[in-house]
Amino acid sequence: MPTNITNGLQGLSHHEAEDRLARYGRNVVAGNAHFSATEHLLRQFSNPLVLILIFASLISAATGERVNAAIILAIVIGSAAIDFANTYKSSKAAEALRRRVMITATVIRDGDEDEIPIADIVPGDVVVLKPGDIVPADGKVLHSKDFFINESSLTGESFPVEKTASAEVFMGSSAVSGSGAIEVTATGKDTKFGAIARSLSEREAPTEFDKNIRDFSVLVMRMTFMLVTFVFFINTLLKHNVLESFLFATALAVGLTPELLPMIIALNLSKGSLSMAKHGVIVKRLSAIQNFGSMDVFCTDKTGTLTEDKIALVKYLDGFGEASESVLLHAYLSSSFHTGLANPFDKAVKEFRTLDIASYQKIDEIPFDFGRKRNSMVVEHDGQRLLITKGAPEEVFAVSDFYGDESTPLRGHAATKTNDEYRRLSADGFRVLAIAVRKISERKEVYAKEEERNMTLIGFVAFYDPPKKSVGNVIRQLREHGIEVKIVTGDNELVTQKITDAINLPVKGVMLGSEIRSLTDDALRIRIERTTIFARVNPIQKLRIIEALRRNKHVVGYLGDGINDAPSLKAADVGISVNNAVDVAKESADLILLHKSLDELIHGVIEGRKTFANTLKYLMMSLSSNFGNMFSMAGASIFLPFLPMLPTQILFNNLIYDVSQFTIPMDNVDSEDIRTPRRMNIGFIRKFMWVFGPISSIYDFATFFLLYFVFRMGDGPFQTGWFMESLATQAF
Repeated sequence: MPTNITNGLQGLSHHEAEDRLARYGRNVVAGNAHFSATEHLLRQFSNPLVLILIFASLISAATGERVNAAIILAIVIGSAAIDFANTYKSSKAAEALRRRVMITATVIRDGDEDEIPIADIVPGDVVVLKPGDIVPADGKVLHSKDFFINESSLTGESFPVEKTASAEVFMGSSAVSGSGAIEVTATGKDTKFGAIARSLSEREAPTEFDKNIRDFSVLVMRMTFMLVTFVFFINTLLKHNVLESFLFATALAVGLTPELLPMIIALNLSKGSLSMAKHGVIVKRLSAIQNFGSMDVFCTDKTGTLTEDKIALVKYLDGFGEASESVLLHAYLSSSFHTGLANPFDKAVKEFRTLDIASYQKIDEIPFDFGRKRNSMVVEHDGQRLLITKGAPEEVFAVSDFYGDESTPLRGHAATKTNDEYRRLSADGFRVLAIAVRKISERKEVYAKEEERNMTLIGFVAFYDPPKKSVGNVIRQLREHGIEVKIVTGDNELVTQKITDAINLPVKGVMLGSEIRSLTDDALRIRIERTTIFARVNPIQKLRIIEALRRNKHVVGYLGDGINDAPSLKAADVGISVNNAVDVAKESADLILLHKSLDELIHGVIEGRKTFANTLKYLMMSLSSNFGNMFSMAGASIFLPFLPMLPTQILFNNLIYDVSQFTIPMDNVDSEDIRTPRRMNIGFIRKFMWVFGPISSIYDFATFFLLYFVFRMGDGPFQTGWFMESLATQAF
């Protein structure tokens, strides 16, 4: 049924929506397009080395070497087919997993609310937005109620902007508070976000693993260029056959290049993502698995991850610690009339006890925002209007001048007692909200947050969310795997310390948001290393914490599920959210937990480290073996009067050896490889290549000596003999 914000709106008919979807296309921007099977296949032939091979085969065919041309083409097509089959299968599997956490939107179709994928939204649709929703397309506001939008993805401005009727909203922004209904005016590439999607999608910062793979590729290119250039000119000068030398040098280039690297990585990542899915972790971005394995700092809120996320109201007290029915009534009124972002506190208040509030009428609501950390309700009873404010105690204290009644100023003894009561409740592990009220004489339809002044504090409602029984073991396992856990929360430090004591999380230090505000970025980088709890922090401070840790060379994971977590999820090396998180959090995350629990993280970390270890095995095996072979060929080219191996033999040798490495993603991993975070060390890989490559060349040169100087073999038998020996030494 339609909500009150959409009363009287019919929206499009289902039939009209289908017609417009066919006319305008799906609501996706260019950066989100997926490759078809044909495009996947064609991409296999975009590799410059493959193009060189195809060109070489054409030259061979034109000069009469049709058998060689056919063999080269067969090997190229075979390699491309194998690569295509595996990478396309991996991409389809990843896409299937992503669909399990697909972002949806609420639209009005034929007068009823309907939940559909955002890709199916068309121009003319009426979309209903509530806090946490992503604005799925460009549109115009039809109706709004305290409707604030965060447009930082487009404007860079972090403060929300209020949107009233007829105001424009844009794809990529998100609803922060209030509610609204918009009429879609543009979708997909026609939106403002679509116009800049190319630059936005292309400029996403590369992960640490991406940078290492790039460095590895540069290393391979340099080695390939030096060896191939040397071999080409030596063979051209000594053997006077430019075409044969060109084919031989090209085959060497292919032989030295670990051309299966993309496929091995894809196989590793897809296997890892499928394994993680079995443990309740959905991988949205495959490359994040590598960073998951390298993660050495994990930042999380405490609610729902360290605690049961089953908040229950247990106390309703005045400022002096006595039970107060007045406090409970006003908390109940505030929670019952609340229509903004759903939260567990209001649910707990309503479930605690049902009160008769039929004589009260809701007049207006001033929604919660992350700056004020409170919300207010205007109600009317017996002709008298009353403003009820509920929120973080510090923020309610800031707008309260009286205690109990308007004759007792909130200062001196009263202020000390109420503050002591709040701290006592917090130290006992309770999450506390303060309640304040003020009578309103001015009668109007709409009230603003400026009304929150000269309030009278009447007391506190206290909630308890017990720590999870299993979380202590998970924290211990994370520490055993070399991962430091840091708590980043908007809650106060006393409640957080109570939870960390219960789960046996050692606390090196505590830092408050007020302290972070006064620190420079350099000072924060120093303090952050000796701090475990970051309490009373706002979204901007959370982001500063993540960025400071990354500048300190940590690989950072961040778990969040709220609107205010989106910037930090995007900034972290590994952004982790949960399936019931708000849209903007799920969209920003790399991984989605189907259950809000840390238990699945251990499996994900282990899988990430297995994936990394097996990828590293391939890099070291392939590069050292290939380098050894190519080094041997370069050396043999100097003293042999013929090619040590035919180009087709080099390619065939390479293909057979590469096929044998398909099993690497399924290989077992030693316990020491998953015990601590690991990062790719290009220097170590280079040393490994320089040591083990020439070791294999020693056997090659011994073979050359026996075949040529002892057995005095000609080119055919020599090439066949070394072909067999080369395969054997590579396998060993």
